[in-house]
Amino acid sequence: MLPAADGSGGDFLDSRLWAQMLRTCSVQLEACGYAPVWLPLAEETALFSRGLGDSSDVVQKEMYTFTDRGNRSLTLRPEGTAGAARAFVEHRVGQRATGVHRWYYAGPMFRAERPQKGRYRQFYQLGAECFGAPAGLADVDMLCMLQQLCAAWGLRDVQIELNSLGDAASRAAYRDALHAFARPRRAQMCANCQARLEHNVLRLLDCKNAACRAQLAEAPEIGASWTPPAADEFARVQALLQQMEVPFVHRPRLVRGLDYYTGLIFEFVEAPQRGDEVGLGAQSTILGGGRYDRLVEELGGPSTPAVGFSAGLERIALLLCAQQQQQQQQQAQAASCDLLLVPLDVPCQLQALRLAQQLRAVGCKVEVDVMGVNANLKALLRRADRLGHRFALVLGSEEQKSGRGQLKNLRQRRSDEIVLRPEALATALEAP
Repeated sequence: MLPAADGSGGDFLDSRLWAQMLRTCSVQLEACGYAPVWLPLAEETALFSRGLGDSSDVVQKEMYTFTDRGNRSLTLRPEGTAGAARAFVEHRVGQRATGVHRWYYAGPMFRAERPQKGRYRQFYQLGAECFGAPAGLADVDMLCMLQQLCAAWGLRDVQIELNSLGDAASRAAYRDALHAFARPRRAQMCANCQARLEHNVLRLLDCKNAACRAQLAEAPEIGASWTPPAADEFARVQALLQQMEVPFVHRPRLVRGLDYYTGLIFEFVEAPQRGDEVGLGAQSTILGGGRYDRLVEELGGPSTPAVGFSAGLERIALLLCAQQQQQQQQQAQAASCDLLLVPLDVPCQLQALRLAQQLRAVGCKVEVDVMGVNANLKALLRRADRLGHRFALVLGSEEQKSGRGQLKNLRQRRSDEIVLRPEALATALEAP
């Protein structure tokens, strides 16, 4: 587990936490043959329009685009893969040195989208690209590397989800099938999906709108449109992962939002059983990627198969801090007391000590406030809550006279009247 720098947990913007995350990333990726590369903050707008697809949400709605003094249209980078592919082509990397080229990078990206949990208009992303590697072994190598990276960061309960977009013939057949299914349901879909139906039909499957998801519940799956070579390729990746004992889930409706993806696509997500207890809620993706075998050629370079991924650093930092808070909470509860007794005056101090001894004798964990009668009651209760104590009982003159008191359940935030006898208290402390 990566600790927050101040030891308290919870500050996901702590720069020292981020530095430690990036150091871990560098060690893990460089151990797998990846070299760092530095990409420009702004690129020509045409690069993203061609690479990401004019119909993608990023190009249509989310890019920060401006005109420079030379009257060129420039865009602050919304992601890293297109820029890396442009650099690969521009510097003739594949022509100067044959073989596989592995790069990684980290830095700010920019998207004018509605902020979500762990996502900002300027956000930070880690990415890696493997150019020149054919499908199959390189894909499994990247997935194994990412599994190790998540473990090195300290992320728990991460699930790998896979799908395949197939080859060009598979995608064409599936686009036709999905369009034919969705067209009669167009009126019941959101405005975004109505536009996607005409320009980017696969993106229908990525809509989070409940009404749209209901309309597409019975939509055909892309696997029914795979050509035999596409099906064989995806089967080979799954078989290799099984042999490597890397767990994964085939999610038949997984898609990615950018047009350059081909063949295998994947996401690493919070395991479903976690829900919102710790992490990112509905936006559960930690990192994602896949193959993009046509992008280099489309940008003017030689035919070059490639696979890559990107990961949002804010989301990873959020999860690490949340996991640490949960771990500290569990440790505190394990070491916490069943009951905090708070005597408000000197006569009640003796009563508190007697009750504590009697309860400890039957196995209860009891703390007595020994700071004296001038202690701040609210501060004491806040401290007991922070330490994970389950109950608190304040003893004053009224309680001593009546023989009854208010047992405060610190976890459920309620109070119950109780008789101040050891057997009654012991029974109450045994309650869940």
